[in-house]
Amino acid sequence: MNIAIIGLGIIGGSFAKALKKYTDHYIIGINRTKATLQQAFDCKAIDEMGDEKSLEKADLIILGLYPGAAVDYIEKNGKYIKKGAIVTDSSGIKAEICPKMVNLSKKFGFTFVGSHPMAGKEKNGFSVSEADLYKGASYIIVPCEADEKSVKLISDLALKIGFGGIKITTPEEHDRMIAFTSQLPHVLACAYVMSPCCLNHKGFSAGSYRDVSRVANINSELWSELFLENKEPLLAELDELIKNINSIKNAIKKENKEELAALLEKGHKVKEELGE
Repeated sequence: MNIAIIGLGIIGGSFAKALKKYTDHYIIGINRTKATLQQAFDCKAIDEMGDEKSLEKADLIILGLYPGAAVDYIEKNGKYIKKGAIVTDSSGIKAEICPKMVNLSKKFGFTFVGSHPMAGKEKNGFSVSEADLYKGASYIIVPCEADEKSVKLISDLALKIGFGGIKITTPEEHDRMIAFTSQLPHVLACAYVMSPCCLNHKGFSAGSYRDVSRVANINSELWSELFLENKEPLLAELDELIKNINSIKNAIKKENKEELAALLEKGHKVKEELGE
C-alpha cells in the first residue's frame, strides 16, 4: 500500500520507522515542520516527503496528531483523500472525535477506523521515535461503523509491526478505561510532585518515588486537551480516587490501625488477584 503518515512526532515517527522495518509498504510523510520531514527522509523512515495533495494516492492515512488537530486536518484536506481509502488516528480519546470523523468519512468517501496505540515515552518529537516502540504493546481499535475488512486490515498491520495484541471496543468503553489506566495516573503524578518536599527528594527517594512521579514529565498541551475532551469519565475516576484517599486519610487521623490495615489490605488483594 501507499501509506501517508500525518505528523511525524514520536507516534507518527515510530509508525513510519516500524512500517519501513517490518513491511514493504511505500511511506509518505507529511509534517508541518519541513526540517522534521527532511530528517525523516534522510534517515529513510519515509520514502517521500509529501503534502496534502499526496493524499490522493494514499490507500491508508495514519493521523499522528492531537485529537482536535486530527479532525481539523481532515475537515480541511478531506477533498484530497482517495475514495475508498482508510483513515485511522492515534488519539487518546474517542467519544469526542469518532462521530465527527464518521461524518467526515461519509462526506469525503473514505472509511474511518479509530485507533489508539498504547505506547509512548515522556519525551516527544521525531528524534525519540523508534521502530520498536510498539513491540508487545496493546493496540486498541474502535471501529466507528467501519466494515470488518477495514478493521482486519488495520489489525493485521498493527500485529505485523510489533504490537502484542488487539483490543476492539466502543468509544465509550475506550474513554472510560483510558481515564483510569492512563489519564488518572498522569493527574496523580503531577499532583504528587507539586509537594514542596519534591524539591528535596534526592537522597531520600528510591523506587516508590520514581514509579509514582515518572509520568509527571508530561506534555501539558496534549494532556490538557485529552483531560478536557474526556471530562466526565476522568472526573468520575478522580471522585473515586479522592474518596479512597480520604478513607485512608481519615483512618490515619483517627489512629484506627484496624481500619487502616483493612483498607491497605483491600488494595493489596486487588493487585494480588490480578497477578501483576
